[in-house]
Amino acid sequence: MDVTPLIPADRQVIDSYGPGIFRVSGTLYEGPLLVFPDRTQSWKANTFTELTLQSFDFVRAAEPAVEILLLGSGPKMGLLPSKLRRELREAGIVVDVMATGAACRTYNVLLSEERRVAAALLPV
Repeated sequence: MDVTPLIPADRQVIDSYGPGIFRVSGTLYEGPLLVFPDRTQSWKANTFTELTLQSFDFVRAAEPAVEILLLGSGPKMGLLPSKLRRELREAGIVVDVMATGAACRTYNVLLSEERRVAAALLPV
């Protein structure tokens, strides 16, 4: 029995990740990454502790609007400062912070459920 979730072929699926790299829908990317259901792009973020509201401008401007943002904080889960979490919430973005591996897996599950999800991923 096949238990693989059915995801439309035109969607950006996170295939794998490793030290400093991600494979999304068969394409290899290096460094921080933003993954939306319809596109993938590099992300100008250096470290988890340096993130600001401006770090999420592409997510805030996304059309259609992102329902939930999965923030992959690197090899370990980080705690998003309450001020930044509040600013994102005020911008209409619900953010869920987790280790990058968990964010990659969760993104694919939510994508299969046809949720308006995005992933902002810092490398492991």
